[in-house]
Amino acid sequence: MSANQIRRSLLALIATAPISGLIACGYRMRGMVNLPFKVIAIVGNPSPPLRADLQTGILTGSDVKVAINPKDADLILDISNEINGREILAYNSNGQVSAYRLTIRVTFRAYDVAGGDIVPDSEIYITRDMDFSNTTVLATDVQQQQFLTLMRKDMALQILRRISAAAKNPQVRSF
Repeated sequence: MSANQIRRSLLALIATAPISGLIACGYRMRGMVNLPFKVIAIVGNPSPPLRADLQTGILTGSDVKVAINPKDADLILDISNEINGREILAYNSNGQVSAYRLTIRVTFRAYDVAGGDIVPDSEIYITRDMDFSNTTVLATDVQQQQFLTLMRKDMALQILRRISAAAKNPQVRSF
């Protein structure tokens, strides 16, 4: 059996594997987070796109509601800081920039109405490397915005998954 035949067989096996088998190995469908709360309020200083991604993550696939007033919520998600950055990663032989590293860093905390920490002050940091060409600057700008959008969505899901894990297992609360 050639290496290509082995690869095809493995891909066919993976493609036909039942979802329950994938879930048992730790795989999670993107976009759905099981939150053990009824109402969540988002406070602090999230950017409008991050707030929208968090609200979408909360409302997707669950009965959890998003409250405007923190007094109406049983969990308060406080986004204290969100920083987007871009740094030069590499130069080409002409001394021109050839790659960037995009970063998003979010500091947050989640607590209940009584003030008890579900997730103490925590930080999530995401990076993506991106090639750059001076000949396609406009296309690169569009690609950068697409990367940042996907990174923000991933960030929102990571925050919600961390809250879910900490709420279900109190030993996980010390990140």
